[in-house]
Amino acid sequence: MVNPFIRNHQYNLIKKQTGLLEHACNTVSDRKVIDAVRYSAQSKIMEALPDTNDLQKQVLEKISTLNTPGEFQHYLSSLVPYMAEFAPLTESQVKKLFPKIKKLKVPELAEIDYRYMTYLGWIDIATNKLFIVYHLNGQIVGVVGKYTPANKKSYCCLCNRHEEVAFCVVTTKSKPANASPDYYKAIGKYVCLNSETCNKNITDVTALEKFIQDVE
Repeated sequence: MVNPFIRNHQYNLIKKQTGLLEHACNTVSDRKVIDAVRYSAQSKIMEALPDTNDLQKQVLEKISTLNTPGEFQHYLSSLVPYMAEFAPLTESQVKKLFPKIKKLKVPELAEIDYRYMTYLGWIDIATNKLFIVYHLNGQIVGVVGKYTPANKKSYCCLCNRHEEVAFCVVTTKSKPANASPDYYKAIGKYVCLNSETCNKNITDVTALEKFIQDVE
């Protein structure tokens, strides 16, 4: 039996590479070109999951045998049972991350499918605040920032996709040793207004983790 080992962002990458290969199979007649796309897709998937064991590799490498639309769909569906959940959160856990926020409005956590989540994100329209909760190095961390809707599409710094974004400004928690009492540093980034969309797009957590580490 193969235990869950594919995180949401990795599944998104697999889905993207599978889509590229399916498109090539449907539109390209040159077998060498298709084989090159197939090799590239398989290589990128294996690079994204470097710590897989032999059984897990066998599950992923089935992409090398796909040709028809039905086979591609079955491949993606067959991977869902191997998706590892974002560790479920309780309301009290989330509230402890933001002790300065009174009357914090927490999303309906029981309604979330944690398999399809890389981070928990939501906005509070009343206070113009954007919240992010993530598991980093074995700990739950929370980030809160002021957001301003951009009223246009641009590239999200977290998922690197062209979506409706907001400019989010976060005040860093750390201060230099000799900093004055009124010292503060803020970091601003464009992020998806809709975290559900962002979670469907994200294929790499490098930018997300760097953003969190920069403001911690």
